[in-house]
Amino acid sequence: VQLVQSGAELRNPGTSVKISCKASGYSFTSYYIDWVRQAPGQGLEWMGRIDPENGATKYTQKFQDRHTFTVDTSTTTTYVEVVSLRVEDTAVYYCVTGGLAIWGRGTQVSVSS
Repeated sequence: VQLVQSGAELRNPGTSVKISCKASGYSFTSYYIDWVRQAPGQGLEWMGRIDPENGATKYTQKFQDRHTFTVDTSTTTTYVEVVSLRVEDTAVYYCVTGGLAIWGRGTQVSVSS
């Protein structure tokens, strides 16, 4: 069972980024995928989740406006896209299987002008 995330990204403010998380080794549609981030010097923040079975999403209020979770069941991959990036979006973004508690290794997103 593993989640493999895409590599580090460096972006300018105002642009967008899309992070992928490819699952393998388990029944992909049986478990939610949660997205969590950790900004420098901060604790973990739960951003929300997506149900790979039907694409239903749930977002923490803070992440409702500029963040979008999507899923491609044909490749067992989920994505989070962040638009209108801000410097404060700089963080490590993790995907996690709900229920199995398997974590991806994280994707560093750095936003800087």
